Amino acid sequence: MVKIRLRRMGAKKAPFYRIVVADSRSPRDGRFIEEIGTYNPLTDPAEIKIDAERAKAWIKNGAQPTDTVRSLLKKAEIL
Repeated sequence: MVKIRLRRMGAKKAPFYRIVVADSRSPRDGRFIEEIGTYNPLTDPAEIKIDAERAKAWIKNGAQPTDTVRSLLKKAEIL
């Protein structure tokens, strides 16, 4: 199954996330199919950048967003 999920980047105690499309069997920070956005929770307000067209295309093709990514997509008004 293909999932849209967060990939953790950044230093210790300073997380930065990339929103990626990956196979559900691959590890969290491992192999992925495509990067479709970024999420920086440290800024105020949190910075969310997502390629809306690519996200909608992947969801249309059956990719399942995780709960966290689903809430980010709603905040970015994509879902």
